[in-house]
Formats: sequence, C-alpha cells, structure tokens
Amino acid sequence: MASLNVGSLGEYIREQRRNAQYSLRQLAEAAGVSNPYLSQIERGLRKPSAEILQQIAKALRISAETLYVQAGILEERRGEGLELRASILADPLINEQQKQALLAVYDAFLKENAASASGATTDGPATQNIHREDR
Repeated sequence: MASLNVGSLGEYIREQRRNAQYSLRQLAEAAGVSNPYLSQIERGLRKPSAEILQQIAKALRISAETLYVQAGILEERRGEGLELRASILADPLINEQQKQALLAVYDAFLKENAASASGATTDGPATQNIHREDR
C-alpha cells in the first residue's frame, strides 16, 4: 500500500471543488464536515479518514476510489478508467442522468472487452450469423 500523500490529495480535492464550482463552505456543508477541517485537508495539514474521503467524494460526485487512490490508500489499477469516471462526474455541462448514462455505456464496453479477452462470447444474433458464414 502506498503512503498517504496528503498534500497532493488536498490539491486534488481543491481542484475538483473548483471544477464543481463549489465554495469551500458549500462543499464542507454538502460533505458534512466543518469548514475549517476541509480547509486543513485542502492545505495538506490533515489526513482524512476513508469515511471522510467517501463523504467528500459523494458531495463532489466523484468515486470514493478516486480519492483513495489520490490519498495513497489504494493502488491505482490500470485500465479502470478512474480519471475518465472522475472527469465525467465532475463535468458541469451535463446533468446527473446523462453522467450515469455515460458511465453505464463505459462499464458495458469494459465488460464486453473483458468477456472477449477471456474467450467468452458476447456476440449478438447478427454477429453470430457472420461467424457462421465464415465457417
């Protein structure tokens, strides 16, 4: 497990807060933490617990896993698309329903690719007919 990198975590939270167009006070209220405590996290003076990170992530509409990776609590897994997910969830130009739809499509592609890589077939009827003609 990586060591807790509080400074970059705080910078990352501040960046996500600004992208979401929240004031420090607004995010603190939405996350259920005090304004001074959130300020100390952003400045790298405090090490938030996983539970606090989860509350902040929920308020910012990003995955808690993204914050855990930034904090060094979790190792980043290659191919998981954490940055893409965070970007979609933080995008102020699309609404919550659109964000969830994009994430659902992305997850479906990942599942399809994983099934293909493991040798399982996820072909629909049209693709199955093409395979039959090739035989």
